[in-house]
Amino acid sequence: MSAALRAGLTRAGALAAVTASVGLLPWLSGRDPALTVLRARSAEQEPTREALAAVRRDLGLDAGPLALLGDWTAGLVRGDLGTSWVSGADVLPSVLACLGVSLSLMGASLMVALLVAAAVCAPALVRGARGTVRGGGGAVAAMLAAVPEFLLATVLLIVLGVWCGWLPTSGWQGPVNMVLPALAMGIPAGGIVGRLVDDALPAAFGERWAGLWRASGVAGGRIACAALRRAMPALVPQLGLVAVGLTGGAVAVETVFAVPGLGRTALGAAKSQDLPLLQGTVLALLALGLASGAVAHLVRGRLLGPGLKDAALALPAPVVAEPTRLRRAIPVLLAALLTAAIGWGLLGDPYRLDTAGRLAAPSFAHPLGTDALGRDVLSRLGHGAAATVGVAVAVCVVSYLFALAFGFLPNVSTGAADIANALPPVVVGILVAAVLGPGTAGASLAVALVSWPPLAAHAAALVVETRAAAYLTAQRAIGARPLWILTRHILPAVAGPVARHAVLRLPGIALALASLGFLGFGAQPPAPEWGLMLDESRLYVERAPWAALAPALALALLAGLAVSLSTAGLRPRRNTGP
Repeated sequence: MSAALRAGLTRAGALAAVTASVGLLPWLSGRDPALTVLRARSAEQEPTREALAAVRRDLGLDAGPLALLGDWTAGLVRGDLGTSWVSGADVLPSVLACLGVSLSLMGASLMVALLVAAAVCAPALVRGARGTVRGGGGAVAAMLAAVPEFLLATVLLIVLGVWCGWLPTSGWQGPVNMVLPALAMGIPAGGIVGRLVDDALPAAFGERWAGLWRASGVAGGRIACAALRRAMPALVPQLGLVAVGLTGGAVAVETVFAVPGLGRTALGAAKSQDLPLLQGTVLALLALGLASGAVAHLVRGRLLGPGLKDAALALPAPVVAEPTRLRRAIPVLLAALLTAAIGWGLLGDPYRLDTAGRLAAPSFAHPLGTDALGRDVLSRLGHGAAATVGVAVAVCVVSYLFALAFGFLPNVSTGAADIANALPPVVVGILVAAVLGPGTAGASLAVALVSWPPLAAHAAALVVETRAAAYLTAQRAIGARPLWILTRHILPAVAGPVARHAVLRLPGIALALASLGFLGFGAQPPAPEWGLMLDESRLYVERAPWAALAPALALALLAGLAVSLSTAGLRPRRNTGP
């Protein structure tokens, strides 16, 4: 079986599984879909037996879930996505309108992300062109990637929209409405892309050709462009995944700014159990994910050229470890700050209410102030560390191991990764919660199901390039065993970069868990969970910003600590051999 055929079968299987799960959602949840649709159509109407029976006849629910799924599939073949159960409108025009909005917002957000990524990795490009090969934007990128999108959206709305009045705060009437949502989504995405590029550039600058070019008097700008092109093949799949994530994962930002995109529409359809509309939006997200994966594959092939097929690639020089005091001191400082805040908070009671002291400013009694119910923010921050950081670390580790395993099966994992990455965590959370019920376990499983594709794509790209390296061809020619090549060459070249990538996504995993908790699919109030604290405080962030800034700063410290730990004691330098 050819590689293309295996990848196609994987895509088809994953697509069929997701579509069937969405179609069976009301029955998986155990709730009566007729009751949900009746309430969505008219909240005032009494759910009498006659009214529910009329809804079932209207929707054809009496035929059963499999018959409904079969009718929808037959209509899909004819290009008909059905009609909305709630509004009665045709689904296809609604989905196409939402897709146009999401694509426009994705393009604007991607431009912001690329500008932020360029600013983050610019110091590494300048230093590399001059011959001082070391990264420069890792900590900054980690902080940017840890900024909660919905908190950033709320702050931008208040500052630039309400206080300054420069930009509209809601709606979708023209390009000016894109600015605030694009900034809210593009800045964290740019932090992720910038960190990945910054991590790959030192190895590219450490290759022999870069030194020869500098010695020959080649302009630094040309050397920087060549190094960037050399580092991009392994990162192109990540750009495709980021582009899709900007569309499917924008539920919170679209909700804040009332943007009629695919993510917000899918969430509303899921809440009202409007199956035809939900199936149409999910199908559009999946099609976008598959198209993005195909484009990324073509671009990567063009960048690598014939070297990939000829097994004649020269891999970037590996990173050699050298102890540096500064890089050891940074994680110690960040860990001390985070541990002190958590330890101090553990001394208090996170559930104690003080109605007289609601939204109190920071003081000696309440160092980080109080929330809307008068609960001490520092105490809730300390007690929520285990629920937030512990679960996020566990999900991150599982995603990393899963990605490494699938990285060595790129023809099998590529299709499934495209499908999984195209699904917003909210939609997956709804499907998982329908089976397991709301709670931390279901939310963790949902986030894990959509967290591994970027890591697996990164691992697969590195595996393919490493296997095509010229020196491995020489190793095979002299009789090196496959296990020796795997453990001594391929696995070390893949595990380190993917581990740093996984660490960078740790704050994002924590935020995804938090967003599911806020929507009722994860940790439930009044649990002292960092994401819930952010969501509860965003409504009064203008009046009491400390309640929102405390968990946001904790997540930023967590991101800085994780990235600094992954690079502590490492200084990239040129190595003359593989």
